[in-house]
Amino acid sequence: MSSVVRTEPLRGEPPLRLPGDPFSVVVLLRGYAEPEGVGGAVRADGSVTLILPPRASSRRQPRPESGEAETALEEAARGPILVDTGGPWAREMLLGALAGQGVAPADVTLVVGTHGHSDHIGNLGLFPGAALLVSHDFCLPGGRYLPHGLGEERPLRLGPGLEVWATPGHGGQRDVSVMVAGTALGTVAVVGDVFERDGDEDFWQALSEDPVAQERSRKRVLGTADVVVPGHGAPFRVVREAWNPETKGPVARNEEPRKTLDSCRGSPPTQPPSQGTAV
Repeated sequence: MSSVVRTEPLRGEPPLRLPGDPFSVVVLLRGYAEPEGVGGAVRADGSVTLILPPRASSRRQPRPESGEAETALEEAARGPILVDTGGPWAREMLLGALAGQGVAPADVTLVVGTHGHSDHIGNLGLFPGAALLVSHDFCLPGGRYLPHGLGEERPLRLGPGLEVWATPGHGGQRDVSVMVAGTALGTVAVVGDVFERDGDEDFWQALSEDPVAQERSRKRVLGTADVVVPGHGAPFRVVREAWNPETKGPVARNEEPRKTLDSCRGSPPTQPPSQGTAV
């Protein structure tokens, strides 16, 4: 018996909040990419996502095997984490979206930039007091850079069920994604432009600096995530179905989100499914 993966839209307008234990996810701003005029011009901005830690979080003790970077990342994850910041033209929208969640720029302790394009890291200057992980470059406030060894076989652990993955392809070899287990819908992957949007199969390759690596990254994400937050569209669910080769049809939908990362659990959504896109 094999399995088939398809996707379907996740309904709801930003801010879209997915409560979790221990980390919650809030999609603050939905990215977009729209053709404009002639000559291939596109008006675009990237999605912005907030990850909130437990309200009462005790100070973590460093793990014996942790190096300086890992310890600093876990410490930074004790406060609000922002994944991508949108472009500088979205500055006021970003500030308003943060304020709507009761978060000021000074409250943010870590900003993760999935890759170095201006529509994803254009507002880093709003967070001078935060640690920054932009692509594979990790620095503490004031510009002290720390080596960390992130790779496709070695994610960075920020906390229980919270990891940064190396997901190369779209912007080259140094793109990253953030994986959050234990939300109400299971594991959420905030992926930058690993996925442009749901249903991007016909055009993502043309925007990729390394399509072979990106295809590998996309498969890894779809193999783990229950919800994907893409760079330029609405979040979408990942649905896995057993496939019977004899009948050439699905056997049963997976209704329970998969246990992933630190075996954190989510609960299945209550809304009925909508038609998705085969992947």
